[in-house]
Amino acid sequence: MPFAHFQVPAGTLTPEDKKKLIERTTDLYAEIYGERARPTTVVLVDEVPDGGWGVAGKVLTAAMLGGAVGGD
Repeated sequence: MPFAHFQVPAGTLTPEDKKKLIERTTDLYAEIYGERARPTTVVLVDEVPDGGWGVAGKVLTAAMLGGAVGGD
């Protein structure tokens, strides 16, 4: 069963963005493994609370990333 796990800052994706991410990831797995993979592909979009992640030893917040991004 193909599985993809995306972790994103909370509030940065709209419901439509999440839908696209799930659909396109499923399409990609089906392209690579064939259509037999589509019915069993699992995509998890996990929203990390603001300030709950960092890069290069620095805590990141949505404000540092330009606030709620969604739709772009």
